[in-house]
Amino acid sequence: MPQWRMANGLSLLSLHCSYRFVIICVIIYYLLFIIMSVCLFVCLFLLPLCGSHLLLGMFISQIFILSPRGDKLIFKDYRQDAPRNTDEIFFRKYKFWDGAQGHAPEGDCPPFFMEKHVNFCYVKRRELLFVCTSVVNVSPSLTLEILLRIIKVIKDYLGVLSEEAIRRNFTLVYELLDEMIDVGVSQELNTENLRPYIFNEVIRVSSLEAPTGSSFLGRLRRGEFLDKTRRGDATANSILQASSDRKNEIFIDILERLNVVFNSAGQVVMSDVDGSILLKSFLTGSPSLHVCFNEDLVVGRGDPNKERYASVVLDSVNFHEDADYSGFESERRLSIRPPEGESTLMNYRLVGRGTPPFRLVHSMELLTTHRAELMLQLRADIPVSTNGIGFSVIVPMPSMCTAANVEFGLGATEQTYEYKEEEKCVIWYIGKFLGGTEQMCKIRFSTSSPITAATRRGVGPISVRFEIPQYSVSGLCIRVLRLEERSSSYNPTRWIRNVTLANSYVFRTC
Repeated sequence: MPQWRMANGLSLLSLHCSYRFVIICVIIYYLLFIIMSVCLFVCLFLLPLCGSHLLLGMFISQIFILSPRGDKLIFKDYRQDAPRNTDEIFFRKYKFWDGAQGHAPEGDCPPFFMEKHVNFCYVKRRELLFVCTSVVNVSPSLTLEILLRIIKVIKDYLGVLSEEAIRRNFTLVYELLDEMIDVGVSQELNTENLRPYIFNEVIRVSSLEAPTGSSFLGRLRRGEFLDKTRRGDATANSILQASSDRKNEIFIDILERLNVVFNSAGQVVMSDVDGSILLKSFLTGSPSLHVCFNEDLVVGRGDPNKERYASVVLDSVNFHEDADYSGFESERRLSIRPPEGESTLMNYRLVGRGTPPFRLVHSMELLTTHRAELMLQLRADIPVSTNGIGFSVIVPMPSMCTAANVEFGLGATEQTYEYKEEEKCVIWYIGKFLGGTEQMCKIRFSTSSPITAATRRGVGPISVRFEIPQYSVSGLCIRVLRLEERSSSYNPTRWIRNVTLANSYVFRTC
């Protein structure tokens, strides 16, 4: 009898556990049903109502292009959620930047700012202002990347970025903007992929037509290459140009930008080189391009034995996303099918190596209590066969400076100077600076108050701008340039150019 009760008790316990399991399953089922219903309700009803805050963070409201005078060349409104006069708001703020928001000093408008609840991002190219707007918070880096790609595509299709080219081809530019951006969202920003959808013909504009403000100083500020380093008019071709009119050729630029800082004794404090290998292809067909660099090229540091016998040592490199770099380690070879238009095959960086091409020695002598003389002596440490062009030396003067004049050294040719009273600086221009030579000048300036040690510290730092054609600080060069195509008669023209530019070349004076 006790055994029967035990067995009966066990069966009742198991039955009780089964009921609890069923109840738990039902509760979980209803909870899942409620969660799914809430999610469905949010997706169908709430998101359309609050989409402007949740989903529009990636949207661009407007894109427009302004001339140096503020004239509206192109204006594309994608979402109609920003004021129609944003171009006037932008140009007024850009032209008369007061520095009130604390982003940049007075007169130096930053690339990103907000005005009247509209976010602005702009890029300046050849005095043209390319601007995009958004009424919501967007990623600045993403916005800038989109804007730069749009500029690249427009340049590929027009052949040259200038006010005249955009005015003559405004229908083509609008067609490109329609295909690249849809309802404020980027769709296709690749030059080749856009080509089947573009039907307007390009009206060619010569790249030699000078843009507004084509003075010597204006070209330097824009960073444009001077005539002796500018590529021929062939590089200003549009990719839409008929194949019968196009030459079968490719242009390659090895471009190096120098960032160097010297102390008051003339010793190098910081030095780095930012290099790029740029392609501009006008090739027919789709051949494979093989580029071979120096055989003794070393990438990265850590092996003193390799660095000792290497002529070129680079700290870091990165390649085009379509480049085949499988042969780079063994043969220093890159392979790619060049896309139409401009592209960057490789970027590289060099830190603390290479010889600075120019040196400056400076000294100051007190003439009277209110007058002083600053002597500058420049030396070109580059081969005699090369020369620097577009040379300018910018010397800031003390705030109490009232007048300044420059006396050049003996035998000086192609040299001028300019004193900017508002900016309190003297600019010394040298048209051509031969390698292995020296240039000298004396800057005499007057002040409204007696010259003190603080006045001396107000002179400088001195910055230098220049271009050196057919010269490379890193020593990187293209050893072999080969194009492969099925036809044995395929022999396009190849153009290679080296250019070294001063990006930030500064001499401290104290």
